[in-house]
Amino acid sequence: MFKNFFPNKILSLTNKTINNLIILFIVVAVVGLAYSLFISPPDYIQGDSVRIMYVHVPSSFIALGCFGFIGVASICNLIFKIKLMPLLAKSIAPIGCTFSIISIVTGSLWGKPTWGIWWVWDARLTSMIVLLLFYIFYILSWKFISNFEKANKASSVIGIIGSFNLPVIKYSVDWWSTLHQPSSITLTSAPTIHHTMLVPLIIMFFGLAIFSLIIFLMKYKTEIMRFKIDKKKNFK
Repeated sequence: MFKNFFPNKILSLTNKTINNLIILFIVVAVVGLAYSLFISPPDYIQGDSVRIMYVHVPSSFIALGCFGFIGVASICNLIFKIKLMPLLAKSIAPIGCTFSIISIVTGSLWGKPTWGIWWVWDARLTSMIVLLLFYIFYILSWKFISNFEKANKASSVIGIIGSFNLPVIKYSVDWWSTLHQPSSITLTSAPTIHHTMLVPLIIMFFGLAIFSLIIFLMKYKTEIMRFKIDKKKNFK
C-alpha cells in the first residue's frame, strides 16, 4: 500500500481518479447531511443544536489523526531518513490545520446553547488551541525557512514535540474536571451514543475523510513536482 505514495505513482494520477473520488465524496456527503439534518432525531436535552456534532466530531478526529501522522512521519524522517516522509507530512499539515479550526469554531457554536458560553479555557479546548498553534508553527517552518534540509529538521522537531499534546487532548476529559463531555466513542468499549446518531456520525466522518484524501493527493502531487523542480535548479 505504501508503494502507492511513491512519487512515480502519485505523478501518474489522472484527473479521472480525482474526479471519481470527488463523485464519491459528493454522494457520501449528501447522504450524511440528509441523515444528519433530517433523519436523525434531536437530542432530548440539546435539541437540534446536537446536529453540530456531525461536523465537529469528525473534524476533531481528522485534526488529531493528521497530526498523529505528522508525528510518526517526523520520527521516521529524523531516525530512518525516509525521504518521502517530509513531503507526506507537509502535504497533510494544511488539512489538519483547517479541520482544527473547524473543530474549534463548531465546538464554540455548540458550546453556546449547551453550556451557555462561547468559550471556556478548560483542558480540552485549551489543548485544541495548542494543537492549532503547533500546526501553524509546522506550516510556517516550511514557508519561511528556504533551505530544505533546515526546514525539514525544524518541522520534524515541531511535529515530534506537538505529538505529546495528542494524549492530552484525548484524555483531558478524564484527567481533569471540564465542561466537555467524556468521549462517546472509544476503541476499548462499545459506543454510548445511540445508533440513530452514530450512523450519520460515521457517514459524515467517511465523507470528510474522503474530502481530506482528495485535497491531500492534489497537495502531495504539487509538493513532489515542486521538489523535483527545485532539485533540478540546485543541480544546475
